[in-house]
Amino acid sequence: MKNNIQKKIAIYGKGGIGKSTVVSNIAASYGNENVFVIGCDPKADTTRTLVGKRIPTILDIIKNNKNPKKEDVIYNGFNNISCVESGGPEPGVGCAGRGVIVSMNTLDNIGAFDSNPELIIYDVLGDVVCGGFSVPLRKEYADEVYIVTSGEYMALYAANNICKGINRLKGKLGGIICNCRDTNDEEKIVESFAKHIGSKVISKISRSDLVQKSEFEAKTVVEKFPESNQAKEYQELIENIMGNTDLVCPEPMDFEEFEEFFRKFI
Repeated sequence: MKNNIQKKIAIYGKGGIGKSTVVSNIAASYGNENVFVIGCDPKADTTRTLVGKRIPTILDIIKNNKNPKKEDVIYNGFNNISCVESGGPEPGVGCAGRGVIVSMNTLDNIGAFDSNPELIIYDVLGDVVCGGFSVPLRKEYADEVYIVTSGEYMALYAANNICKGINRLKGKLGGIICNCRDTNDEEKIVESFAKHIGSKVISKISRSDLVQKSEFEAKTVVEKFPESNQAKEYQELIENIMGNTDLVCPEPMDFEEFEEFFRKFI
């Protein structure tokens, strides 16, 4: 799985869909310490299970230190994975996306990417693909995007909106990750959605109580239950991503088309 080609990916999805769990576990599965995980969700919880605790966000750090160094913002996690959290403002105060912009500028200024990591993963809130949340879509940061969704209406609605953002910015979609909630015809719905927008389902992640058990101890499933089927699914996902060259600019549905699409499965 290791190679000399840097892979820069952004994982998007509706809030609460499990993208942070996916990001932390595929990073842990990669099996190479030359990995950089950047949390771009205001909840700042992407790296908790990699580091074993919540780490200070860049926004918090620069409040007291206007000229931070790498060691001030980058934390060492499981398998020596480099971890960063962008952070966001207090609820009701300022623009959450602004935190991503400030963080990306800070990382550039301190030379955070100078080590040329083999794999960079951005975990990005996908409910609104605008402002700062669109930054990782730009080519200088991420070369390809993956969307985490279930078969539920609102998750797919958000996924379709994310595709609109990718299309508008001429980005490249690598595929859909089906993070199962065990709803009726879930895999069929997600596969049909992926085909409808011109993409594919790159992997399916089963619903498992091992996720909650691991996260309670601030660990990934890969660390806590390395021999489990769930850990193997994350391993398969990162292998599929690293070997993927089938990238497309998605063709999202308009609102009426999406409503008609989903109505077929009710």
